[in-house]
Amino acid sequence: MSRLSLFGCFTLAIIGCADEAVTPIPLPAPTAAEKVEPPTPAATKMPAPEAWTLPAGANPALLDPSKASEPAPDTFKVKFETTEGDFVVKVDRDKAPNGAARFYNLTKIGFYDKVGFFRAIDGFMVQFGISAYPDVSARWRDATIQDDPVKGTNKRGMVTFATSGANSRTTQIFINLVDNANLDGMGFAPFGEVVEGMDVVEKLYKGYGEGAPRGKGPHQGKVQTAGNAYLEREFPELDYVKQATVLP
Repeated sequence: MSRLSLFGCFTLAIIGCADEAVTPIPLPAPTAAEKVEPPTPAATKMPAPEAWTLPAGANPALLDPSKASEPAPDTFKVKFETTEGDFVVKVDRDKAPNGAARFYNLTKIGFYDKVGFFRAIDGFMVQFGISAYPDVSARWRDATIQDDPVKGTNKRGMVTFATSGANSRTTQIFINLVDNANLDGMGFAPFGEVVEGMDVVEKLYKGYGEGAPRGKGPHQGKVQTAGNAYLEREFPELDYVKQATVLP
């Protein structure tokens, strides 16, 4: 069974079958053999950089997850500046200590800057957290953290890490657009909540729907291997994080 088929066949909106990426928040199966064509110019909501390589001066932890290990505060807020406006996530470490610490460190090193909201499904959730830079994605793909007990519920506005099974969380997160309490029993432990700008989250582009191969949206394997070059070429209407910042 692949990493994408978490719990077998159940319902289309919740569980996937075989290798189809239709779980709520899956981590994609390896796709190293996939060929990705060179990028071509496309109209996008944010300007394309000259090359999708990590810029000079980027935080070294982006290429070495072991360096992203700063203790997280008991509570903190993160501001996301996006192509649709800003929203703020409040994190209480006690809700999910391991998830909170990973989210804090990813934000501090700039991991979420420029990432695309590659899976946004109306009436369900918005998912993001694959790096704009393939080299970064490759380094973080196996940098997993231990599971947290599910202390809260996946209600509207709650923020939760993706998982493909036990102790598999890395960088992908999702924001619940509705009450998804059915995810609680599947091990999805919320670590934060959108406390400002939920209207902005609602406006993030959802026109592509479910990801490939089940739907017409981005294929997670290609996002991993080609980053934003693939997203901008094939999905020009997507929204993006411009910058994520831990608020003082």
